[in-house]
This record gives sequence, C-alpha cells and structure tokens, in this order.
Amino acid sequence: MAAQDVLGQTARLASSSALLQVLFRVVTFALNAFTLRYLSRELIGVVSVRLTLLYSTVVFLAREAFRRACLSGSTKRNWTKTINLLWLTVPLGVFWSVFLGLVWLHLLEVPAPSVVPHYQAGVFAFGLSAIIELLGEPCWVLAQAHLFVRLKVIAESLSVVSKCVLTVTLVILYPQWGLYIFALAQLLYATVLVMCYVTYFVMFLGSPEATKKSFPVARVKALLPNFVEDETFVSWKEARLTWSFFKQSFLKQILTEGERYVMTFLNVLNFGDQGVYDIVNNLGSLVARFIFLPIEESFYVFFAKVLERGKSVKDQKQDDVAMAANVLELLLKLVLLTGLTITVFGYAYSQLALDIYGGSMLSSGTGPDLLRCYSLYVLFLAVNGVTECFTSALMCKEEVDRYNFVMLALSFIFLCISYFLTHWHGSIGFILANCFNMGIRIAHSIHYIYDYFKESTYRPLTGLLPSPFLVLVYIISGVITGFSEVFFCCDKGWMARLLHISVGALCFAATVVTMFCTEAKLIHFVRSQ
Repeated sequence: MAAQDVLGQTARLASSSALLQVLFRVVTFALNAFTLRYLSRELIGVVSVRLTLLYSTVVFLAREAFRRACLSGSTKRNWTKTINLLWLTVPLGVFWSVFLGLVWLHLLEVPAPSVVPHYQAGVFAFGLSAIIELLGEPCWVLAQAHLFVRLKVIAESLSVVSKCVLTVTLVILYPQWGLYIFALAQLLYATVLVMCYVTYFVMFLGSPEATKKSFPVARVKALLPNFVEDETFVSWKEARLTWSFFKQSFLKQILTEGERYVMTFLNVLNFGDQGVYDIVNNLGSLVARFIFLPIEESFYVFFAKVLERGKSVKDQKQDDVAMAANVLELLLKLVLLTGLTITVFGYAYSQLALDIYGGSMLSSGTGPDLLRCYSLYVLFLAVNGVTECFTSALMCKEEVDRYNFVMLALSFIFLCISYFLTHWHGSIGFILANCFNMGIRIAHSIHYIYDYFKESTYRPLTGLLPSPFLVLVYIISGVITGFSEVFFCCDKGWMARLLHISVGALCFAATVVTMFCTEAKLIHFVRSQ
C-alpha cells in the first residue's frame, strides 16, 4: 500500500475514532450527570476509580504489548504466527484477573457494605469482563492493521450504548442493587464488543469482498490458535518485541493511571472524594480522549507502516521520510494549538462548567482549581501523545529496552511526587505530578525525534513553534476571559453567566480566525485529510 494511501486511510481512522470518542464521552457524561442524582458519591468513586482501575490494569497488561508488536511493520507477515501470539493475551489476562482480583479483595480497603453493597461481585465481574474482551483481540488487531474503520465505529458504539442503556434502566428501577448494576453493564459491554468483531469476521472471511482484497486470513478457523508442522508456534521476532513492549507497558500503565494507584493503595482520599476527582478528571480529559487518543492510536499505525523500525533516516525511502516528517510536523502543530486553546479558555470557564454539570457539589471546594490545573495538563497530554507515538513506532528493540529503564526511574519518581504533592495540596497534587511526568516523557521523545532527523533536511519539531501573533492573541484572550470570570461568574445570576459565555465566544472566534490566517498549511492538512 502506498504511503499516500496509508495516510488517507489513517486520517479517516483517526477522524472516525475521534467521532466515536465524542459519542463515548457525551454518553458517559450524560450518564454521570444522571447517576449523580440517584447514587452516592462513594458508590461512583468505587466504580470509577477502584473497579475501573482493576479492569484497565488487566486489559492493559495483557494486551498493550501484543498490540504494539503485532501492528508494527507491514501487513505482509505470517498471520498464523501473529494470531497464535495474540491468543496468549487470554491466559495472561486470566492470570492478571485472578492475581489482581485477590489483591483488590484481600489487601485493599473494602468499602462498608452499608455504603457500597456487593463489592465482591463487582470485583469478580470487572475481572471477568476483561477476560471476555481479550477473546476478541485477534479480530481487533486484524481490523486495525487493515484499517477497518466502520467496524471499529459500529462495534464500540453498540457496546457503549448497550452498557449505558442497561445502566440507566437498572439505576431507575433497582437503585438498591448498588454495584450489581455496574457489574452487569460492564459484562454486557465486553460481550457486545467481542460479538461484533467475531460476527463481522465470520461473515467477511471467505466472502467475495475478502477474496478481492486478498485478505491474508481465508477461514474462520484461522482465527483460532493453529499449530504448523516443522514451524515455531509464534514468530520469535514478534515475541521478543512483545516482551520489550511488555516491560515498557507495565511502567507506562503506572505512569498513566498513577494517581488512581496512589488513591487505591495509599488511601490518600476517601471514596467520596475519589468520586468527585474522577468526575472532574473525566470532564478535564474530554478533548484528550476524543481527539488526542484516536490521533495517537491511528498515526502510530501510519508511522509504523511508512517507516521501518530500527533503520536510520538515511536508510529509509526518502519520499516516505518526507511524508512522515511533514505529517509529524503538522500533527504536532494541531495538538499544540488544541492544547493551548483548552489551557487558555479552560482557566476562566472551569467553575462555570462544573456548576452547570454537577451543581454546587462540584463547583465548590477544590473542583474549579482541579479543572484549571487539568486544563494545563491537557497541553502536556497533547504533545506527549504525538511525540511518543512516533518514537514507539520507530524505536528498535534495544532502544525500547533502554527506554524501559528511563520509565522505571520515572515511575518511582512520579509515585513519590504524587504522594507528597497530594498531602501538600490534596487532589490537585495528582495533576501537578502528572504534568511533571508528561514533561519528562516529552523531553525524551523530542530528543529522539531530533536525533532521528538531524542527518536529514527535515525539521518536524518546528511544529511546536506557533506563530508569535497567534501566541499574542492567546495571551490577550486569557486576560480578557479571566477578568470576565471575576466580574460575571458564577454567583451573579444567569444573565451574568451568559455575558461571560459571550465574552469567551468572541475571544474564541478571534483565536480561530487568527489560526486560519497564520497556520494555512495546517488548515489545508486538516481539510484534505
């Protein structure tokens, strides 16, 4: 597949994933706003932090390394061995589910049954749902490698909608069920997701469309583990790369979910405060989840397909290098401007957003300051997502192993800083520690990108330098909206709030117009791709 075709399909995958994430977040926020009025903060805290952490840890440790290894390189490979390797995620998931389930049940603080009933059933259900989801891993990797955009959109949309419909129904009819509600909803989500992928491939394999596309897997049976005489069960090259990524993914999970681990294992916040923190955290990460994450996942595939892992820039096809450098530069500019916009306008509109969404329970206390800090953290998330997806797609096994040592040291430092900053400044300390963590990771990735392109004429890191005039507009907008918040928000009635929103809308419009005037190359890229 030509590099230009890969770029076009990758861009469509990223945009479709972004729209999908919009649906997820909108539905989730509507669900949270609804459940806040029916369930206790403690119950939401246990589900959103404790049980969701169990689920995300199991699936991340069981599959992340396999995904990165099996999506590296071209689609022309021995798919029998790749699928065999992917099936190892299931026993690995069983191990992590049992091990971590025992930790969650016997080593961590168990919430009082009178406040959060049926905790043990919740732990079992969330661990089981992780195992069920891993059963669809070979289908997911095949779909992602061949850029099956519609399949991903339909499968994940159906699973999320099914989960939310069941949750709302049970919350209305049986609120006394407690964690049973979320346990059943999580199991339904995993089952629907896997069934969508399996059903699609059962219908697709062997069809005229698959034959026309020369799809590398011809029969449904080929999606199961297969032994081939006189050949190894898996590709040892992929297995070694998977092991390298596994060591990295273990550390990356600690860094990604570090604050939840600190909350869960060190009890620095009670379950109610954990619930409020998670709601604010979800609100703050809205754009990060529905824009930055799809871009990172989709363009990791693009860079891995266009450039060959482990080769220097001089040994690559120069046309592909030129395209990759241009795309990297424009992606950096895109996420940087998005992050700056959120940082600037998020500062003045955090309290208003929380007051509209959750009332005084969220807009009073540390909630607004927490969301303001998160607005700054989004900028770090934006840049790190793109820089790290490029380095992950290009680093050879030895470089990945070296990076693992950096991540190990960073994990330890991050957990220590999180603990001390939380004691010093409450839940805001988590956000400050995350900013430090992301800053170090960005610095490492920028150093790698600089070294990679220094022997060429391409300088993609210039994407991190916005127009000076645009920076000036950002500063002016931040000052104006800051004064607007002081004078109009948020205890002076709805008319004052509308004036505050109008001021922000005008400043935002001026910022967008300035982008169109100063970043014409970026605008053309977004429109064309």
